[in-house]
Order: sequence, then structure tokens, then C-alpha cells
Amino acid sequence: MPKVFLLGKNWVMNLLAKRIIPCLDIHDGKVVKGINFTGLKAMGDPVEMASFYNEAGADELALLDISATHQNRKTIIEVIAAVSKVTFIPLTVGGGIRNLDEMYSLLYAGADKISLNSAAIKNPNLIAEGAKRFGMQCIVVAIDIKKHEYDSNKWEVYINGGREKAGIELQEWVKIACDMGAGEILLTSMDADGTKSGYDIEALKTLKNLTNIPVIASGGAGSKEHILEIFKQDVADAALAASIFHLNEIKINEVKKYLSHRDVRVRL
Repeated sequence: MPKVFLLGKNWVMNLLAKRIIPCLDIHDGKVVKGINFTGLKAMGDPVEMASFYNEAGADELALLDISATHQNRKTIIEVIAAVSKVTFIPLTVGGGIRNLDEMYSLLYAGADKISLNSAAIKNPNLIAEGAKRFGMQCIVVAIDIKKHEYDSNKWEVYINGGREKAGIELQEWVKIACDMGAGEILLTSMDADGTKSGYDIEALKTLKNLTNIPVIASGGAGSKEHILEIFKQDVADAALAASIFHLNEIKINEVKKYLSHRDVRVRL
């Protein structure tokens, strides 16, 4: 069953704190990472890495089965169940989720939030159904984007693990997703993904101007300064990163101390 989180005396501060979220992209049962959604390299075992991040001070953990939709199969529930047994932080799970029954199975296995991407584009009512059944706080809409080829102020949405254009732009899709009851948006810049060149600030600004629900920034984190930038500019409520944490280039507790010393509220 989903984990229960008890509220301590500092729970109000924790709710307002900026979050640091490592991301485990799963392919063929292994954690992988690439650049611009290509050139995937194995990084390790998901259960071992989840346990490590649980102890390292992560606020949440995202586990995305990046090949489930492309392979037309369900998210690997046995991995979710195993990860849940070694973590005591909120777990967001996504990949190949197409209906309420699959959402329930993942929540029962130990997920705390469900991330919808391709299936939500094809059937936006899935967002509303999930929010009604499990609560909007449980529904994360993941949006993969690339900058528009001819208009630098627009971004095209991609599905199927970044393999296919969805035929809709970021601005339009965000409004639909929010109207349908999304509780959070996970925005990934495919242009910046794996490059360690920094988050797509302009895309995040655009997103923040369109919604007041929490935003998770993803794609491009390469330094503590990149994470500080999105929080200081108030364009995200959480920073998701993979390579810099997987390769132990930056430790999560170091990032949090760095942010705290620069007046960014984090959970230490």
C-alpha cells in the first residue's frame, strides 16, 4: 500500500521547501541515462540506487520506465514493489500507464504518485479520472518538450519516450492538463537532457505563467548553480536530476547546504 507520511512539528516548512528529486530512468530492468533521450548507458540496479538516494537525503524519488510505452507493456510492478521496500520518501512512478487499474496496481505496489505522459496526451480524461479516484495530489503530468523549429517562444510536446511529436504545443497542453486536474507538472527539456548545460529557464518561465500548480524542472542539471538558478528565479518547486547524482559528481546533501546558505528553503 502507499506509504504514510507523518507530519512533524516542521511540516509547514517542509511543505514550502524546495525539493531535490533524483530520477531513475529504467530500461530493461536497469537504470540508464543518455543525452537528448538517446545513447542510453546502464548506470546500475534500481533497488540499490533507490536505497542509496533514500539515505542520501533526497526529498522524493522518480522512477520512470522509459521503454514501457514504446514496447506496449505495463510498468514493471515488481521493480516498484522492491524499490518501495527500501525507500521511505515519496515515490513517483511513470511509464506505460494507460488506465485506472494500472494506476491502482502501482499505488498498491508502493508508488505515491502516478506520472502520466503519452497516455494522457492520447486520452486527457485519464488525468481527470485519476485525480477523481486517487486525488489530484497523486497525479503528475510529465511533459517532454523540444524548442519549436521556427518559433523560439514555443515548444513542441513529444510522446513515446521522445520518439514522436504529439501534435500539440506546450502552452496548449498545459492548459488542458491543468483543467483536467493535474496536481503537478514534470517538465523535461529534451534539448537540455543529459547535456549538463542548465535547465530550460524560458520554458519553465512560460510554464509558471500558465499554472499555479507545482512544477518539477527536469533536463540539463550540471551543477549546484543550475539548481540554484531555477529556485532563485522562482520557475520551479522542485529540481529533478540524474547524471550528476548517478555519477556522484554532486552529493544531494551538498546541494541542499549550498541552497540553504543562499536563502533557499530546503529540508535538511
